[in-house]
Amino acid sequence: MPADASTFQLLGVPLLALASAIWIVCAGRILRRRRFEEAARRYRNRLGSLPDQRKGGPALESVELTPAERDAFAGLMRQFDEGRS
Repeated sequence: MPADASTFQLLGVPLLALASAIWIVCAGRILRRRRFEEAARRYRNRLGSLPDQRKGGPALESVELTPAERDAFAGLMRQFDEGRS
């Protein structure tokens, strides 16, 4: 420790280095967050051009099957079940 330097002078360089490191880390995080938010905003804008899938879509359709069609469907399901084993 130099005799002519005060404690504050000796602590100055490490404190400045620490403050610089903290500033660099914080600035990097801020820039990364801003870049992420801009990308998310652009992505949301693209999705805004697509129609909402939960609203306004076609109604669910159903068809009544005849007894012959039900039997044919049951037979088809049995064939699939046998093929899986």
